[in-house]
Amino acid sequence: MVKHTNHKVKMPPTAGISTIRTLALAATGVAVGLFGVLLARRRPGNAEHTAPDLALDQPRPGSTGRAPEAFRPDPTAAVPASEREGLRPATGPVPTIVEPRGSMRSQIG
Repeated sequence: MVKHTNHKVKMPPTAGISTIRTLALAATGVAVGLFGVLLARRRPGNAEHTAPDLALDQPRPGSTGRAPEAFRPDPTAAVPASEREGLRPATGPVPTIVEPRGSMRSQIG
C-alpha cells in the first residue's frame, strides 16, 4: 500500500522580528551619522577669538626676531618656591622599554 503524507502548504516568508530590528538599527545608525556630520560642520561659538598675528597671510618671524619686551622672561628673577620642584633635574633611573640583561623575562629557556 502507498502511504500518503500530508503536505503542508508553505506560506510566503514575512518580515520577522530580526528583519525589523535590523532595519531599525540601520536607520538609527544613519541618523547618528548625519547628526555627527552636522555637529562637525557647525561653526565655533563667540567664545573663541582669532589671533591675527598667527594668520597665514602674516610674515613668519625668523631666527633673529625677538618677542615683545612685555613677553620676555626675566632671567634674573627669583624662582618662587611653588615652581622649584618643577625645575629640579631628574635624578632617577632612566626609563627604558627593554628589560635589562639578566632579568628573568629577557632570558630564553
